[in-house]
Amino acid sequence: MIKVGIIGGAGYTAGELLRILVNHPEVEIVFVHSTSNAGNFLYDVHGGLFGDTQLRFSDSYDLDAVDVLFLCSAHGKSREFWAENARPAGLKVVDLAQDYRDESEGYVYGLPEWQRDKILGADKIANPGCFATAIQLALLPLAAAGLLKSTVHVTAITGSTGAGVKPSATTHFSWRTDNLSTYKVFEHQHLKEIGRNLGILQGADGIDIQFVPMRGDFARGIFASVTVETTLTGEAALKLYQDYYAGAAFTFVSDRPVDLKQVVNTNKAIVAPEVHGGTLLLKGASGQAVQNMNLIFGIPETTGLKLKASAF
Repeated sequence: MIKVGIIGGAGYTAGELLRILVNHPEVEIVFVHSTSNAGNFLYDVHGGLFGDTQLRFSDSYDLDAVDVLFLCSAHGKSREFWAENARPAGLKVVDLAQDYRDESEGYVYGLPEWQRDKILGADKIANPGCFATAIQLALLPLAAAGLLKSTVHVTAITGSTGAGVKPSATTHFSWRTDNLSTYKVFEHQHLKEIGRNLGILQGADGIDIQFVPMRGDFARGIFASVTVETTLTGEAALKLYQDYYAGAAFTFVSDRPVDLKQVVNTNKAIVAPEVHGGTLLLKGASGQAVQNMNLIFGIPETTGLKLKASAF
């Protein structure tokens, strides 16, 4: 069994992680750390876990007692954690914050569709951002073929859980309901990792991406529409994507329009390329820390992740 520890266990990210790990056949959860909730049952905070586990939050942790540590705290907190703690030899780390997504300090960027072989031998994984995952999955095949020659235009809409568990003026139910809005237009923090990685893959200094993020009137999932100039035919574009993702465990290529509900509550992403008069349109949505854990421990990457979408 893989012994797991979680730091920052009270947020939405940790709640989703726990939803998967409590039913993972190869995992034993050793501790879930949360100072503010120490002593409470996990289901006191993550109500969906009621009946699944009797584990309680802890205000202490023993890094020598686990095989892998998931860091689920706010951005910037991971570096603070390692400034105060030494990583035991052999401890694997999956960081869900943005602290190491530049692959500094030996971290590997954990996008399996791009770096599966590097993840297999890694000790430290920097899990990609949510928008970054969806947008990169839409563009990886083009970058690998050296076809990102023009400005990429992205409009992507995210659910409210992506903003975290603490309510704010723009995540409060009464504001978000029956509403849409843009934010961080052309300046979203995920642009840095997206541009860096696509540039590396294409062998270019950088990729020009114009990104308009939107807040949606729903809780979970991301729907991204991405357009770029192309000389490919529709058939050639579809084949390019099908060939690139032929071995992917969770990314699927569709020849018809896709719906958000096809992927919500799953680890799947669906990409649908369409060519319209020299413009390639792509759509997608997705999720992946447990997949990275499975890879670094050498077990089938789909283990514990065969989840059905919410159809209605």
